[in-house]
Amino acid sequence: MNASLMALKNAGVEGVMVDDIELHLGMIDYDHVLKEDPPAEPTPTTSKDVKDRYHQWHKHNRLTLVIMKKSMTEAVRGSIPESEYAREYFKNVEEKFKVSDKAEIGNLMNTLITMKFDGVGSIREYIMKGIDVAAKLKVLNVSIEDTFMISDSRSIIESSTFVMFYSMDAWWGLVEKDGPSKYNWEGYAEHVNFVQKHGLKIQVVMSFHQCGGNVGDSCSYDIQIWQEARNPEYISLGCDSLPVLGGITPIQVYTDYMKTFHDRFRDYSWEALLWFETQFQLFLQEIQVGMGPCGELRYPAYPESNGTWKFPGIGEFECYDKSMKASLEASGEAQGKRDWGRTGPHDSGQHNQFPEDTGFFKRDGTWNTEYGQFFLEWYSEKLLRNGNRLLAAAKGVFQGTGAKLSGKVAGIHWHYRTRSHAAELTAGYYNTRRRDGYIPTAKMFSKHGVVLNFTCMEMKDGEQPDNANCSPEGLVQQVKMATKSAGIELAGESALERYDSGAYGQVLATSRSDSGNALSAFTYLRLNKRLFEGDNWRNMVEFVKGMAEGARNKRLLECDSTGTDLFVGFIKEKNVQEEKETVLV
Repeated sequence: MNASLMALKNAGVEGVMVDDIELHLGMIDYDHVLKEDPPAEPTPTTSKDVKDRYHQWHKHNRLTLVIMKKSMTEAVRGSIPESEYAREYFKNVEEKFKVSDKAEIGNLMNTLITMKFDGVGSIREYIMKGIDVAAKLKVLNVSIEDTFMISDSRSIIESSTFVMFYSMDAWWGLVEKDGPSKYNWEGYAEHVNFVQKHGLKIQVVMSFHQCGGNVGDSCSYDIQIWQEARNPEYISLGCDSLPVLGGITPIQVYTDYMKTFHDRFRDYSWEALLWFETQFQLFLQEIQVGMGPCGELRYPAYPESNGTWKFPGIGEFECYDKSMKASLEASGEAQGKRDWGRTGPHDSGQHNQFPEDTGFFKRDGTWNTEYGQFFLEWYSEKLLRNGNRLLAAAKGVFQGTGAKLSGKVAGIHWHYRTRSHAAELTAGYYNTRRRDGYIPTAKMFSKHGVVLNFTCMEMKDGEQPDNANCSPEGLVQQVKMATKSAGIELAGESALERYDSGAYGQVLATSRSDSGNALSAFTYLRLNKRLFEGDNWRNMVEFVKGMAEGARNKRLLECDSTGTDLFVGFIKEKNVQEEKETVLV
């Protein structure tokens, strides 16, 4: 019964909805005529009860026929063979739409495939039309994959804005999941082919970290299960040069992985990629090298996946596995400080504490002692050496392709207004009120000609909780100055899923060169159905136009959004000509 009624609806019901028909027939006990044979005609000797049931059944039968016929258009009704019984009529409907369903499916699929946004009406109306067609197909037991609908959304973006690039994570945990040197790029080949077909250029992220458990993650891929030494987010930096992966070092495994990507897509026979040396470099614009959790050059100091850490906790130093302790001990021996190399700080607290709750990070804590300097230099240098090895390996693989290399640095903006910058220190950035920790990182990137990609470009100080001592604006300004000093390009990325004009305006402001480096590129997070809701798409279009125009209508403020003119790590002095100068405290 349900299937036939649904077929009636798809073929042109009027007025009464299918659910209402079923409910109505059931409530007045008419649905039995669709299940039972007609009762025998009564005889003169038939009892009164039997005669009453006979007349009731035929009455229900007539009314059921009326309800069904009134629920469809005249054209559809005329194509159904007549019958005096509702059950037979229903069977005729069912037979009719076994054929009609196929035709309807064909028509709906043709509509969906040939749909193209022509600029008439709103983006939302166009998207909703596609969703409506997909819903009708689902009723007919034809499911449309989400990838198809996303593909259509990409086409809209391509045709209606200035978007030219597409970012894609190449997950190590997905491609080499079956074991050492067992690479499967087929899913990516199909994906890359699609992007190239639509005339977009691509940024590929070599993702050697765990996917899942962080803000905005909607999927989950572990790092390799066949490895012997690992933490959940990223293989320990102390193992970089140790043969812990089936007798091979992590750096060599990462290098081999990048080589297979290079070779797989160099030989891929796209119609437009006839000459690798010219076409491949036009299509593949950037390789971002993952260097830690979330692809960022940092330690996994604040793990979110299992609830260990919650914002705005200071995190913890990651220096207690066997390989890291051996490295720390060797550093202590080399500097004649054997006791300092025995273990990490004993007073640095736990993941969710605040700086003033600890002996190490408090205002004049251990961080500001000779021992603190020794430990923090070793800890941050270990991170920089890891980044240096990976970027050197990537440069060796992709040199000559024309693709830019980039690496991501985390936007750890909480506790930035404190003296110790505790959350940055545990992540590996030796940045305090007395020391600029981003210049060494920028110089390391400069050594390899790598673009520094930085997050939290959309954030304002005034949006953050007071107790967290945040300053994303101050942090962004400091990184802009560091990259300018090192002579490298700075690219940006949004940290959170934002669709409001305030966030877009902040990105436009920080993209300018008023203070430090201008942005050479910006990666927007993220493409999904919410982007097309309400004013979200209109804001996005205006934002992209603003970026294309060089953000000429936006200027980076001389102070942060909370109204202060002192960013932690810097003071401003005015000379007699009222010129501003930023100097390190």
